[in-house]
Amino acid sequence: MPHREGTDALSDRVRMLLVRTLYTQPTSLAIGAANGAISSAVAAFLGGERLLFILAAALTAVAIARVAMAFYLPAHTGSGDVRKLEIAYEVGAFAYSLVLGLVAAATMLMELPVGIELLMVANALGYGIGICARNAGRPVIALGQLLLVVLPIMLACIMLGGLAMVLLAVNLLLLLPAMSSITLNVFKVLRESIAEAERSQALAERMQVLARTDVVTGLANRAGLNHALVEALVDLPAEAALGLFWIDLDRFKEVNDLLGHQTGDRVLAEIGRRLRATLPAGDTIARFGGDEFVICTRVADKHACEKIAALVQDEITRPIGLDGERLEMQASIGIACLPDDGKDADALMKAADLALYRAKANGKNQACFFDATMTRELVRRREIEAELRLALQRDELSIFFQPIVDLETGRIRTFEALVRWFHPEKGELKPDEFIPVAEESGVIVALGNWITAQAARAAAQWPADVTLAVNLSPLQIKAPGAAVGILKALKEAQLDPARLELEVTESLFLEDSPVVRSFVEVLSKVGVQFALDDFGTGYSSLAYIHNWPFSKIKVDRSFVSGPHVGRKSDAIIRAVSQMAATLDMTIVAEGLETIEQVQAVRDAGCTLGQGFYFSRAVPDYLAAMLLAQEHHTHIKTQTG
Repeated sequence: MPHREGTDALSDRVRMLLVRTLYTQPTSLAIGAANGAISSAVAAFLGGERLLFILAAALTAVAIARVAMAFYLPAHTGSGDVRKLEIAYEVGAFAYSLVLGLVAAATMLMELPVGIELLMVANALGYGIGICARNAGRPVIALGQLLLVVLPIMLACIMLGGLAMVLLAVNLLLLLPAMSSITLNVFKVLRESIAEAERSQALAERMQVLARTDVVTGLANRAGLNHALVEALVDLPAEAALGLFWIDLDRFKEVNDLLGHQTGDRVLAEIGRRLRATLPAGDTIARFGGDEFVICTRVADKHACEKIAALVQDEITRPIGLDGERLEMQASIGIACLPDDGKDADALMKAADLALYRAKANGKNQACFFDATMTRELVRRREIEAELRLALQRDELSIFFQPIVDLETGRIRTFEALVRWFHPEKGELKPDEFIPVAEESGVIVALGNWITAQAARAAAQWPADVTLAVNLSPLQIKAPGAAVGILKALKEAQLDPARLELEVTESLFLEDSPVVRSFVEVLSKVGVQFALDDFGTGYSSLAYIHNWPFSKIKVDRSFVSGPHVGRKSDAIIRAVSQMAATLDMTIVAEGLETIEQVQAVRDAGCTLGQGFYFSRAVPDYLAAMLLAQEHHTHIKTQTG
């Protein structure tokens, strides 16, 4: 039964479409009508019979009426009045066909000159056959016209009698099933083509909907948002305002890492459901990607935006219960308004993005309006963040190595890996410019893993007694799988773990994090060394040295070359050196630039030194050359 209903519905739609095709070429209809009217008028004029003049006049009148309807009705008839179009066409078509057939039959029965008979019979039969092709979309009309044209001629043949006339009548009779078969086949092809076109259109529309829909939340995705924004701007009244809210879930990554991506998807779906239930039906709500949502709605003013932002945050912060787990989410929101903050969709999105960046930088879990004053600084930082992500893909970053030298022998004991960025347009960007941005944005995790992997490959080519030092960001260490990433880099580079020194700052240990403890334990177990960097600049608690497996302490450069260098700083270095010697640690003095500084820290008990006095950071091939020169000098000294 459903199939029958579906078929009937399809037939109705096909019928509606094919009825309208009857009117698609009124010009061809006008040419055919004019031809019949002129031919009948000529036949009447040449034959001189009163009946022919009457029939010719009737045919002309019907022709004029049909042409007028063909041009007028489609433009003034709604989609629901298809039946009216069909009836109007049927009346005109059947009337014209019948009169044309009668004109041809009359010329035969009046025994007019052969030329006149041939003119009208050929005209009538040609019209009947041709109309079957033109009106095949409605077989009833097409075959009805053919029948009305042929029947009068067949009757005339029978009335005239004779073998030739009888055979002509038989031929005309056989013409009917032949043309019926052709017309019905054409109709079947047309019907199937229309049905296939409908299926293709429905599939295309469904694919378009799917392409614009986020599979996790059922909201619009990025493509759907772009489409909705364009439509919203087109439909927006001249004096109306549009508010754009860019939402970022704070610390959502922890949900994925701790509970799994399936739970993360359920959280996103629940937040999407809450947003959809809270906001008016006409508002655009989209999942822009990852843990970001975008809302676009008409607003009266900024006060209305504040209310919406507060409502959204209330919904997001409301606890979410999943499988017995109680999750509490927070969100940062960037808000931009059209026309104040942008004249088009791109400008509005950019302004909301900058406002979101400011909201996150200010401590998260808050809403922030776009302000023109934030553009310069934040645009610069956003550019750096975006370009840094691309730089990792395009190999624009390089690893340089600065030697750490034994102050007694002058030999290189370690190379510290330092990242350098040579931008193709902006030239060299200093680490101070992009490292903080990398830490704020989370790019530092990918960057740190890349630095470790690249440096390990270079270090694997050095002599076995030369180690590699790599700085680690606390964010990198706390990232899931941080230890696995470092072990993978060592394995791929075939570098002995004991030759890797990870430099960390004491800020990492301000909170007793089990993640940090696990990271240190896993890597210490395989032989990786740890160095406490920038000692003396923070709390400098001896508890760190006591509780964690440091093999090296790096004294900050401020004790060596800062403005307060003197007797006190010298005493501090001596005290730290003596402690390190007792604990079997090495002490590195950073920032050495003069021979006097080298002598001072060596006399104070430092064992290693680092700074421009020895060498700036150099590319890997120059680092290899320094080691080769040192090796050559060492051999020459021994043999000399």
